[in-house]
Amino acid sequence: MNLKALNKSLWAFHFNSGSCNGCDIEIIAALTPRYDVERFGIKLVGTPRHADILLLTGPVAMDMKEKLERVYAQMPSPKAVMLIGNCGNSGDVFYESYSLVGPADRIIPVDVYVPGCPPRPEAIIHGVVKVWQKLEKEAKK
Repeated sequence: MNLKALNKSLWAFHFNSGSCNGCDIEIIAALTPRYDVERFGIKLVGTPRHADILLLTGPVAMDMKEKLERVYAQMPSPKAVMLIGNCGNSGDVFYESYSLVGPADRIIPVDVYVPGCPPRPEAIIHGVVKVWQKLEKEAKK
């Protein structure tokens, strides 16, 4: 990946693996004019083939496991995964549900965890900054 391009913009693909949509609303809130992350070059893209970062929300349900693995495989390197909310990490309110295959980090590698139910937009933006720093380190290698 071109380091200059990474310094100017970070494209994210959002994937909901079975959440209640609370975290999804907070991701959208971070894109609204109040927080306006697009001014920093961070934007949502419609395909994982163009994404630098995967924004993952929710616990991984059985029917979403294969789809999540496929989306992760389609992303170009260097890539990063940001797990947003408590559900993806521990299951939270869905803990021990019959339809879950486990936390997301058992399925794909997770780089940054953003806790909360749902996390505030400021926390999501802070997580994106951490991912950005990780990707810059990888791009310099």
